[in-house]
Amino acid sequence: MIKVHLVPADGGEALTLEAKPGQSLMQAAVAANVHGIEAECGGLLTCATCHVYVREAFIDKLPEPTGDELGMLAFTASPKKPNSRLSCQIALVPELDGLTVDLPATQT
Repeated sequence: MIKVHLVPADGGEALTLEAKPGQSLMQAAVAANVHGIEAECGGLLTCATCHVYVREAFIDKLPEPTGDELGMLAFTASPKKPNSRLSCQIALVPELDGLTVDLPATQT
């Protein structure tokens, strides 16, 4: 299992999840009913409601975002930052064990 940590926008205590390898971060968050991940399109890359901010220690461990992901990041409800990613596009692999992301203040 891969541990991931989701930090709420209000700076509260991080929620730690255990996810299966190959599962997307969005799938793990939705399965755990994480408040702050809307995932309106279910991971089809047609919305931007699973936006997260990836902590610096993990940015280089992720593949570069695709053009489609970059296009959708232009429509996030919270400000896009250099570390913005869509959680539906983050495939959880063993190298991402301990991944920490910050949730934005709003997804809609």
